[in-house]
Amino acid sequence: MNTIENKRLKGKVAVVTGASSGIGEGIALAMGREGASVVVNYNSNEEPAQELKKKIEAAGSQAVVVQADVANPEDVARMFKAACDNFGTVDILVNNAGIQRDASFLEMTLEDWNKVISTNLTGHFLCAQAAAKEFVKRRVQHEERKAAGHIIFISSVHDIIPWAGHVNYATAKGGVQMLMKTLAQELAPNKIRVNGISPGAIKTEINRSVWENEGGREGMLTLIPYGRIGEPEDVAKVAVWLATDEADYITGTTIYVDGGMTLYPAFSDNG
Repeated sequence: MNTIENKRLKGKVAVVTGASSGIGEGIALAMGREGASVVVNYNSNEEPAQELKKKIEAAGSQAVVVQADVANPEDVARMFKAACDNFGTVDILVNNAGIQRDASFLEMTLEDWNKVISTNLTGHFLCAQAAAKEFVKRRVQHEERKAAGHIIFISSVHDIIPWAGHVNYATAKGGVQMLMKTLAQELAPNKIRVNGISPGAIKTEINRSVWENEGGREGMLTLIPYGRIGEPEDVAKVAVWLATDEADYITGTTIYVDGGMTLYPAFSDNG
């Protein structure tokens, strides 16, 4: 673990949406361990969010828990107000909150389509806009090797890999990819860096029934050339790095943390 002297995000404030479990939890904890004060967002399950707050504080950083539905503009405004009220500002947004409501295309309801698009795409837009409005208040000279703020979108390999039976989810993730790129282009003159991370198969609660089952695990591994299923920490390490000045010349880029899933392993033997 880093000492307090070399914590790379010391003095920064990070808002992490959907931080009560899985990848979001891993990122929030990693940023806290690197010295950031963290706004731990959750929508419906407060207990794990409060437990995460304790872990961040045990690592020597500050944290506040904020309930907010990222698809609700009033909730988003309240979350960013809480960040500024508690910590004075926001430096990093990790747009992580997401849900799945799976069904075949012919059976999918409009309600399930709208719910996933609202959370996984519109929610990312609302939070990014709130963060950017805070970031543009800063005046950072273009020759300085630091950003006025960081927006990191957590997407999925399904922003480029189609996924039958999950059309709402895949469509939202594809939209996040273009949202990220367009914001990176538009906000670059303000020295705001915008990037994405697209995880592949990661061990989280949402897929626990698959990776804990031997047959499911073996099936999942056939899609991963690197030969192991990822952990939330694999994504968290990349998110931390993207938020540091070490990555200052990177914007508009998606990093695939997927063990090679996007290499289409079915074609490894010439198809």
